[in-house]
Amino acid sequence: MKLNGKINDSTVPLRFAIIGCGLIGKKRFEALPKGSLVAACDLDPDRAAALAARAGSKCIAATALSRALEAQPDAVIVATTNSQLAPVAAACIRAGKHVLVEKPVAMSTAEIDELQSLATSHGVVVRSGYNHRYHAAFLKAREILNSASAGPLMFIRARYGHGGRVGYDREWRANPELSGGGELMDQGVHLIDLAGSFLGSWTAVEGHVATYFWDMKVDDNAFLNLRNEAGNTAWLHVSCTEWKNQFSFEIYTKYTKLHIEGLGGSYGVERLHHYQMLPEMGPPETVIYEFPRGDNSWGIETNEFIQDIRLHREPEAGLKEARAALEVVEAIYSKAGSGRHQVAVAGL
Repeated sequence: MKLNGKINDSTVPLRFAIIGCGLIGKKRFEALPKGSLVAACDLDPDRAAALAARAGSKCIAATALSRALEAQPDAVIVATTNSQLAPVAAACIRAGKHVLVEKPVAMSTAEIDELQSLATSHGVVVRSGYNHRYHAAFLKAREILNSASAGPLMFIRARYGHGGRVGYDREWRANPELSGGGELMDQGVHLIDLAGSFLGSWTAVEGHVATYFWDMKVDDNAFLNLRNEAGNTAWLHVSCTEWKNQFSFEIYTKYTKLHIEGLGGSYGVERLHHYQMLPEMGPPETVIYEFPRGDNSWGIETNEFIQDIRLHREPEAGLKEARAALEVVEAIYSKAGSGRHQVAVAGL
């Protein structure tokens, strides 16, 4: 039962559709409540059929969005190529569906603004798929930062990278018409979003992109220096020439350093190192938390999305946060010149 966009009967299960049945679409399916997927949609009929088969007999396979919407989902998860994220999300919003749309959500801030206008006029919830916020190490870090012992934030230093694979520069992410950008648009928006979730909005954006190794028209490295109004800084580096996959996110406060490393899998065991300054300074008191049981961020984020819908609350991360990340991307790309080592991305 719905009342002003709020599904106020928690005993009634929500019905979902997934648009885009690739790697991320499959991860999103695995995070859904059992039996809740009613439509699996992909331009590749075999991928759609395979995911629908996993979901059970009540789930249809579709190659057209209109057919997926005929299954009457309450909410739609959009996990397409970047170029189709905003158009598909917009169509779902116009159909009155709540939407979780994968990062970067759109190819431009103008597309984000259109989605926001549609979401407001149709009274639906739109969540941005920034699952890294819900990794166990980040949840623990926020708990520590909320304690009196941490003190005020000073700066953040982070690196995120992978090494690609044979033929990576011929995949869709290397095509600016499909991706909207390179490594900055891919893994970069995750670091921008995470840093912003701690330090707030940016008043100064500096940095550059480069293409050092891969034969493609988009960047394979990006280097950022972001500052907020108080002068707190985030130094960020993303790379797809990181021959050993790496994730490293360091948060410095007046009395504490938190270092998150690893995301599981090829990135290594997820760990949080908590270094606490002592009154006499010197070597800090150190506690290391390990999270070896796999990545539950997708499930936590999905549960948050369900609560967004039931309570009709503003998601975090929502369109506002997605726009903030794309503002940084657009600012960096607008500064890029031409040539192999400083790529200007078409359309941005």
